[in-house]
Formats: sequence, structure tokens, C-alpha cells
Amino acid sequence: MASSTCALSPSFRSQLTKTTLVAPLPLYQRSKCEMSRRAFAVKGIVASGVSVAASTLTAEAESSSKGFERLPYKPEGYNYWTWRGHKIHYVVQGEGSPLVLIHGFGASAFHWRYNIPELAKKHKVYALDLIGFGWSDKALIEYDAMVWRDQVVDFVKEIVKEPTVLVGNSLGGFTALVAATGLPELVNGVALLNSAGQFGDGKRESKTSEETPLQKLVLKPLKEIFQRVVLGFLFWQAKQPARILSVLKSVYINSSNVDDYLVESITRPAQDPNAGEVYYRLMTRFMMNQSKYTLDAVLSELSCPLLLLWGDLDPWVGPAKANRIKEFYPKTTLVNLQAGHCPHDETPELVNKALLDWLTTLTPEVTLQTV
Repeated sequence: MASSTCALSPSFRSQLTKTTLVAPLPLYQRSKCEMSRRAFAVKGIVASGVSVAASTLTAEAESSSKGFERLPYKPEGYNYWTWRGHKIHYVVQGEGSPLVLIHGFGASAFHWRYNIPELAKKHKVYALDLIGFGWSDKALIEYDAMVWRDQVVDFVKEIVKEPTVLVGNSLGGFTALVAATGLPELVNGVALLNSAGQFGDGKRESKTSEETPLQKLVLKPLKEIFQRVVLGFLFWQAKQPARILSVLKSVYINSSNVDDYLVESITRPAQDPNAGEVYYRLMTRFMMNQSKYTLDAVLSELSCPLLLLWGDLDPWVGPAKANRIKEFYPKTTLVNLQAGHCPHDETPELVNKALLDWLTTLTPEVTLQTV
């Protein structure tokens, strides 16, 4: 993908920069073409979990410096579910009406570390790793938004087994939306935190043309070789710990929670031997097919209440997008937060409270009627 980004439409290039977990801010000051090729490749590398010096983390109960309860980090993971022959990692805690938390590009269930313990006091909370990410299998499949939709739909049917609320950040937000439209009878509501996805351009027509023999036999193989060389080099380059920390801090307005726990939870998955190939497929195949999925098309099929918990200081997905979603979909509640792209980890106390307050509106109290 690194070699072909400049041939993409401006709207698609914009979409690419808004679906990853972290990105270095200085790269936005470069030319559009250079930014598209290099910045996105580096973001994807970091998000895909490049190896860094492993931090010493225990599985004991931990708390942040602010006193918030934190999900214990477990190098071996928590629970596993077999889906289409692949191991899928998930966390489950608490009792009550269920919630399913879906992480963003390159993250994992551990990114909900400050949310799971608090939400579990009133709800049964599930957090799963999308296939290809986190502690789930790095399957060598053709990645597509609908793969993750199917995974979440089946997870709700086979593991949750009752009506639930889907909560997603970034890529996980868009996944929550498409899963909700595919399972309306089992989704009571959707909460989005700085969701990925873009509104469609009705004036733009997709054009497809048949490949010529030259393109198919010569140019296409050369393009793939070049992509592998460039992405392989960038994958190696981004392994430096200082670079990892710098990129992570760029997405948090308050970087106090950018710690060893966070770095380890993102970088550990790179130890899987398939991590490099999964990264390549995500960069060159999944990202190349996203322009056909638009927020307006998905929202047009949604029927449940929608909550937007939006970090207004997000360097990629600002409040204008949240406002447009609210205008397009009337059953929307918007809560603006002074945070970056991952408000659930940067300002967990505000996100937890806002989410819990909204959840009470979905289950109105039953009043006893005297007969």
C-alpha cells in the first residue's frame, strides 16, 4: 500500500489516516503524498504490535496513579473462544445486562483496562480481541470490515447469548455499527468513541476496468514486491522503543496513561510469527477496500439508540464528524470530552460515568400497576 497511496482518492486517503490507533503528529506537516505513504505505514506498524523491550508486568490487581481500578495484565490472556477454527481472546467480568467492548486498530481488550472493572460493577462486561489483533489468532485471511462484523455477531450469539450494547473505539466503533445492523434483535444500543468510517460522496462514481495483460503479469507483481520491501523496512524501523513511545503519546492529549502496560499490550502481539504478514495484508488489502463502506449507508440501517463519546481534541477525527453523525441519525446522544482519539483510556472516569448514565435510559424502570 505504501507505494500506491498517492493514486487513491483524497477522501480515501483521509479515511486511511483515521482508522489506526496511533500516529506521529509531525508527519501531518509534510506533503499529502509523503504523509499518506509514510505516516500511515508507520501508524500501522505501531498499531500492529511491533516488538519492543518487554516490560515487567505482573498479573496481580493493579491501580493507576489516580487510584482507578485497572484490569490486571495477563501475558497469557484471559478467555478463548474458537471461531471459524481460530482462537479468539476475550475478557468477561461482572453481572447484569451485558456490554461488548470492541477495541480500535492495533489495540486489544486490554485497552479497556480502566473501563472493565468500573462498568462490571453494574453490568456483565465482555471485551474481545478482533481477529488479527491482540491475543486473538493472527490468521492469514483476507481482511475486510465484514469479517470483524461477522465475528462480533457470532460472539453475541454464541457467547453473550442475550441482548447487549456494543461499545467501540475507532475501528471498533465502525465494527460495532455494522454488527448492530446485522443483528438488530440482539443489540439494544451502540456507543461510539471517535469512530472510524466516513460519509460517502454521492457525486463520486466507482469505476472499475479490466486489467490488461501488462498490468496483470508485470506491473501488479512488481507493485507487490515494492510494497513488501517498503513495508518490511518500515516495520523494522518502527521497532525502536523511543519511536513507539513517541507515536503513542501523540494520540493522547494527556499522556500520563501512556505507560508500560499500554506499550506491552500493543507490542506483545508482534511475537506471533504471522504478525508481519497480517500487517502487510491489513495495509495493502483491508485498507484498499474501505471506501465502499460509508457511515451514511450503515446509519441508514441502524435502528437502536446511539451514544457518541467524543474526544474533541482528536488530531484525526474531530468534533465535526460527531456533529454530522448526530444530524444524520436523530436517535443520537452526544457527549463531548476534552480528550484525544482514545478517551476511554485517557479520561476513563468521564467515559465510564457518561456511558453508565446513558445505559440507564435504555432500560426504563418498570412501574407496578394496581389492577
